[in-house]
Amino acid sequence: MNKLSTALVAALAVFSMSEMAWAGKDLDAIKTRGQLVCGVMEGTAGFARLDNRGKWVGFNVDLCRAISAVIFGDSEKVKYVPLTTQQRFTAVQSGEVDLLTRNVTWTLTRDTVLGLDFGAVFYYDGQGLMVNKKLGVKSAKELEGATVCVAPGTTTELNLADYFRANKMTFKPVVIEKVDEVRAAFFSGRCDVYTNDSTSLYATRAANPPPPLTPDDFVILPEIISKEPLAPAFRQGDNQFGDIVRWTQYAMIETEEYGITSENVDEMLKSDNPSIKRILGVSPGMGKSLGVDEKWVYNIVKQVGNYGESFERNIGMGSPLKIARGLNALWKNGGAQYAPPIR
Repeated sequence: MNKLSTALVAALAVFSMSEMAWAGKDLDAIKTRGQLVCGVMEGTAGFARLDNRGKWVGFNVDLCRAISAVIFGDSEKVKYVPLTTQQRFTAVQSGEVDLLTRNVTWTLTRDTVLGLDFGAVFYYDGQGLMVNKKLGVKSAKELEGATVCVAPGTTTELNLADYFRANKMTFKPVVIEKVDEVRAAFFSGRCDVYTNDSTSLYATRAANPPPPLTPDDFVILPEIISKEPLAPAFRQGDNQFGDIVRWTQYAMIETEEYGITSENVDEMLKSDNPSIKRILGVSPGMGKSLGVDEKWVYNIVKQVGNYGESFERNIGMGSPLKIARGLNALWKNGGAQYAPPIR
């Protein structure tokens, strides 16, 4: 066998191995089922909740819809499964859900020990603390001896203990698993403090105070006591499904950067910009590389919107939550959201 023949055989062997890695049982099962199954939070304003028509809406829901648009060309082929913090990882591992989009912090142990993979960071968050305004507390450093409502078995519980220990303060934990019960305990005065990711605190303050209490009765303290990079989580072992999840996220960020929106995406199909032509599939190749339709990004934006549209609609300053973009602004606007190029 000459050198050229040997090189060709080697190349074919590598190609064959990559094809085997590319084929994924999880993605095949999703396509056969005709539906993506997404694990979401039990009901959190702005992120995942049922609206008055019984339809799931929210920032995390939009990511599920966008992934469905890539796989099926239809953003509505999704089944939503509400999960508690205790149920979420088991639900992925057992195959009850295809992925989690329920504000899961990406950590080393979760990425290695639990058999999970993560997509890109969809929201840069940090743990905060909320108190009733009548307590007169202005800083977390004033919480010596406070009772704190917290969910069990979470990074939140660990961060809380670390923060108080580092600041030589004591606290009394009130550990409750179900999100509606922990909120009720806080609003009833059973604990002085409610701690969670800041996003969840904003959502709770905006939507959950029982009358006669109002959002203005509660203060989110200025301290952020942890880093909480939130990312979708899914089972290890299906490279193509993982690529689809990640590049769906990147596409939502990239289209915001190029000014491609749900309102102008049809007009943008006529753009002479070679990057936009690649992104929207006018110049083919990107869809084939990902193993999906060439209109995959067009379908995301047309049916769901870009990252900025989803953020503003669900949790931004124009929503009841009124969360500023902060770290979640695009990199060119001083934030940390940055997507690899679609090319």
